[in-house]
Amino acid sequence: MTTSQGELLPGTRRALLHRIAVAQAEGRAPSLVAAVVRDGTTVWTGARTSVEGHAPDENVQYRIGSITKTFTAVLVLRLRDAGALDLGDPLEKHLPGTGVGEATVAELLAHTGGLAAETPGPWWERSPGSLRPELADVLGERPLLAPPGRRFHYSNPGYALLGALIEKLCGAPWEEVLRREVLEPLGLHRTSVLPQAPHAGGWAVHPWADAMLPEPIEDLGRMAPAGQLWSTTGDLARFAVFLVQGDERVLSAASLREMRTPAAPHEAADVASGYAYCLGMEIRRRNGRSLVGHTGSLPGFLACLMISVDDDVAAVAMANSTSGPLLFPVAADLVRIVAEAEPRIPAPWKPLADLDPSLLELTGQWYWGTHAFALRLTADGLVSLGPLSGAGRRSRFRSNGDGTWTGLEGYYAGEVLKAVRLPDGSVSHLDLGSFVFTRQPYDEGVPVPGGIDPGGWRGIG
Repeated sequence: MTTSQGELLPGTRRALLHRIAVAQAEGRAPSLVAAVVRDGTTVWTGARTSVEGHAPDENVQYRIGSITKTFTAVLVLRLRDAGALDLGDPLEKHLPGTGVGEATVAELLAHTGGLAAETPGPWWERSPGSLRPELADVLGERPLLAPPGRRFHYSNPGYALLGALIEKLCGAPWEEVLRREVLEPLGLHRTSVLPQAPHAGGWAVHPWADAMLPEPIEDLGRMAPAGQLWSTTGDLARFAVFLVQGDERVLSAASLREMRTPAAPHEAADVASGYAYCLGMEIRRRNGRSLVGHTGSLPGFLACLMISVDDDVAAVAMANSTSGPLLFPVAADLVRIVAEAEPRIPAPWKPLADLDPSLLELTGQWYWGTHAFALRLTADGLVSLGPLSGAGRRSRFRSNGDGTWTGLEGYYAGEVLKAVRLPDGSVSHLDLGSFVFTRQPYDEGVPVPGGIDPGGWRGIG
């Protein structure tokens, strides 16, 4: 019997169920729900609950807290791609009078705007948004704790400002823009600003007794873009697919790659732990695997969405308790279980659909000084350049359509690669951001910066 790639093996499914059962029992959560996505499809859902005879399914809403920030960031990138703003724009250009207008849009997205972590009291997560009707009420008298751009400091008010920016540029409330431009096109019909039945209730579990206390559910008002949303494992699984593949009706795959790229300076502890913040998304490392997504919490609820792009596996986990199960390790382990038990089967190798002879002659071995590199063409139409062996600078390059290529990652991201040709049309060398790559180490026939010693290569004698 052959199992299709869309199905998980029984042993894998049992390991996933065991992981969430341990998390719910040891974390003393009233309920815990989870889902796993592989190859763009939800391949597993599971739930554990303290209510006998009733288990929440993939359509039951939980509050997702700061995963809301990823949705808000998608809206900001949409505005950027539409030409309504630039990520380098100071907030003052579009939303004057806040008092923090020197912070840029990108800095607010990456939590490097210098803003405080929270609003002035009372605790905004457990009090109605009507207590903070204006941005000034969200920011308080001392909104900046550091100069913008200097350090990463997580800021919920920063995302309230981004929500206000969206409303200003779109001429409609944040929640209306989100529904129209993201939720409806992606089919996320069970994601909403206010809870819609069926939904879980939020609980606090006593730290020293097996007793529970209901948590208040507040409409966060101005703070909604930082943590208001309710969603389901089904909807977040579909959202995870979008965050990797993109959808031209909402945001391109290229813009989503930009969202997944670290954008904030790291604290020493973050470097050690493998944590980085991007544009509305987090990167975390666990067991040698890089995961991107976001965590979330509000009184009564915990949530986590994590994606391993390399494995093409994502996991969602949610619980209806203020504290208890640590959901990032849960989601990371769900990804690991699938990725290790059923490794990704690569797509069949296929040759290029079309081959440019002038590009083919550039392939092969090149030298930057004495460092050996190889240039290759790949079936996805890109050019790759990297060391022949060992670690070193490497990148893929996208064609610009004029005989030059732009680097996509690493040291060469944004740098231009071009072939320098002699009058007869033959290739002299490659130029990459002023670095000269030659067919032989320090080729005498090529204008290598600094020139070549006329004595040439020699021995020690």
